[in-house]
Amino acid sequence: MSINKKLKCTNWWKGEAGGLLSLLMFVCLVSCARMGQPDGGWFDEQPPRIIGTSPADKSVNFNEKRIVINFDEYIKLDNPTEKVVVSPPQMELPEIKGQGKRIIVNLQDSLKANTTYTIDFSDAISDNNENNPLGNYTFTFSTGDIIDTMEVSGYVLNAEDLEPIKGILVGLYAADEISDSADYKFAQFVSQPMLRVSRTDSRGRFVIKGVAEGRYRIYALQDMDGNYQFSQKSEMLAFQDDVIIPSSKSDIRQDTTWIDSLHIKSIERVGYTHFLPDDIVLLAFNEIPTERFFLKSERNEADHFTLFFSAGDEQLPTVRGLNFNANDAFLTETSERNDTVTFWLRDTALVNQDTLRMEVTYMMTDTTGLLISQTDTLEVLAKTPYEKRKKDKEKAFEQWKKEQEKRQKRGEEFEAVMQPDPMKMTYKVPSNMAPDQNFLFESSTPIQKIDSTAFHLYSKHDTLWYQVPFELEQRNLRTLELRAEWHPNRQYSLEIDSMAFTDIYGKFSKSYKQGIKVQPEDAFSSIFIPMNGMEGKIVVVQLLNRSDKPDKTVTTTSGTAEFYYVKPGEYYVRAFVDENGNGRWDTGAFDTATQPEPVYYYPGKIECRAKWDVTQNWNPTARSRAEQKPMEITKQKPEKEKKIKYQNAERARKLGIIYEQSKPSN
Repeated sequence: MSINKKLKCTNWWKGEAGGLLSLLMFVCLVSCARMGQPDGGWFDEQPPRIIGTSPADKSVNFNEKRIVINFDEYIKLDNPTEKVVVSPPQMELPEIKGQGKRIIVNLQDSLKANTTYTIDFSDAISDNNENNPLGNYTFTFSTGDIIDTMEVSGYVLNAEDLEPIKGILVGLYAADEISDSADYKFAQFVSQPMLRVSRTDSRGRFVIKGVAEGRYRIYALQDMDGNYQFSQKSEMLAFQDDVIIPSSKSDIRQDTTWIDSLHIKSIERVGYTHFLPDDIVLLAFNEIPTERFFLKSERNEADHFTLFFSAGDEQLPTVRGLNFNANDAFLTETSERNDTVTFWLRDTALVNQDTLRMEVTYMMTDTTGLLISQTDTLEVLAKTPYEKRKKDKEKAFEQWKKEQEKRQKRGEEFEAVMQPDPMKMTYKVPSNMAPDQNFLFESSTPIQKIDSTAFHLYSKHDTLWYQVPFELEQRNLRTLELRAEWHPNRQYSLEIDSMAFTDIYGKFSKSYKQGIKVQPEDAFSSIFIPMNGMEGKIVVVQLLNRSDKPDKTVTTTSGTAEFYYVKPGEYYVRAFVDENGNGRWDTGAFDTATQPEPVYYYPGKIECRAKWDVTQNWNPTARSRAEQKPMEITKQKPEKEKKIKYQNAERARKLGIIYEQSKPSN
């Protein structure tokens, strides 16, 4: 009932009773009117509608440069440079802009003869008021007599964690009828722009339209320089070994009409053309850089400097001092891949020297791709000059001196001599731990000496403390691990005397003490995951938290992953096949047609409770990779479509009227 509807009231009653009844009828009718027109009105849930184009969509023998698309309402065009894709790609980007109720496309590049072109707007078009997206609109034309209508579609995921990749280019090349060699595919990808292209949406989904019948190879490319070909090693890419042959068939789908977000109005069977393949999954990766060149040097702290390279090499750089003697002057620390090399200065005289001039000889990739020896002259400057560091020490000494004088005047205990700065150690020792944990000690400077007699580990039995055997292992210049057999539901005490560690500058560590409680077995759960088809393979399996980070990792060759001492909670599971047995996930290489090591996600979550043993069977290859990663830990969420129809449905529910997902009339 509308508020504007004329009210016809007959005054049947006279006096006070009649007046009261009239008042009640009026209030009721006004309330009815408000149900049809709540404050603010109904939300517009209809996307803009195309009312005409010039020239007509799917035109043939097209030879124009200007395209106009008209709409029934004012529209917005969001980021056309990135979202709108012209295929085949235009080397000179078209000018695309929205003006009121229309979009104007001015093609700048020449058009190929007898070719179908598509202008894919993806979700760039929406109405001006409620941002209702038009969704996946494509304008098509042909410069010849025929429109190519085939389509291929699928998903692009990050090979390492199966995250959907938004905005990456996906393109086709004509497959060579004779040669399927890796060399040919590589030469094609690096020397020619893609024939037909599309771009993925927020789900990683792509649809390449206007494809002619034939045989194709498909690639994904994070095109950094806009040339539609793999021209930089830093560009993320994906490829598929199989040749794609587009096809189509008549099919039936079910279209569902909803009354509201919970109730179905009807389900209809609708015929359509089903284009295949529609389930392609491309796994994108960044190759490990192989071209080695020098990037930069840094000396953020005076006691060391670091050289950065684009890629690692087994042969470490050598240093010849120009204003200092470099013989036995350094301790060398490297990153895992040897692409970062840190030189720790042994001599404090060199630490105090602000500028170190040197010749650095290292292996570099030349223009032919071969490693050759290269020598550069460098000047490495301390970030904080020696005079500034000296003044800071003098200031600290004066403050210490004043504090000791105050203590002496108050009759308190004071220090006659200022103690040297201790060695900086970080003890990663938890107060509560699981029986399968160990812990690390880390120094800020290289460790020169470890006094193992200064370490004491005690275990409490009843009321008495007993010494416990343990092992110390130095992992690198600055890290140490302590291992022991930890018994559940037992207390331990770790005591480390002062001077247990000495660094290369003669500084000593301070004493340290930490009580440790090993939790009882019944505070944990165990998880067993038999994996179909993984028997005999080296599989690294990880229990993940809600941040997609591993809490526990095991390696198995039996096909069953076993996790013990799992804290109660909810977990997700990721696994990868360690094909080369090096214990880490390895990326792919395009020029050798090497795919990344396969990664799988268990498609649900596993709930653990204390005292439970959980067995979860899993077939990692049963689902497409695009359907595996749980949405709860997927960082690249699908962009939220406008839920205006649900807002309208909720409003109608509160007003007590039926809503059928169309704009109610007033």
